[in-house]
Amino acid sequence: MGLLRRFIRVGDADLLVAELGLWGVRPDLEGLGLNHSIRVMYPVLQQLGVPFAFGAVRHALYKLVGRLCRNGLGTIVAGVRVRSTLSDVYLNLPPTRTEDVLVVVFPIGRPMSEWPSGTLIERNGPEL
Repeated sequence: MGLLRRFIRVGDADLLVAELGLWGVRPDLEGLGLNHSIRVMYPVLQQLGVPFAFGAVRHALYKLVGRLCRNGLGTIVAGVRVRSTLSDVYLNLPPTRTEDVLVVVFPIGRPMSEWPSGTLIERNGPEL
């Protein structure tokens, strides 16, 4: 699992987060799932001093992420799109991309009630 400490904009609020991405499973850890990965990362996230961690995944992973959130570790935030800068610049494409993805938020230093409301998350750069 990759981790990037960055600012994002949610609605009108700028927010420091740890973005989680590159979700994968090492062959020797298969069967432990994302729950294990998040629990291993949690102390690192706390050391970074971020209020929240978030990840964006395909809607096809809803059941998998739903199991992760079932125990209160995270929350699926519905109805939010994510805009990011494209990592490569092409003259025939716009410089940004807006995606309809599944947003998962993990409260680290603040309660979930302090996550700002908004229907668009703007990354400060490309996706992880």
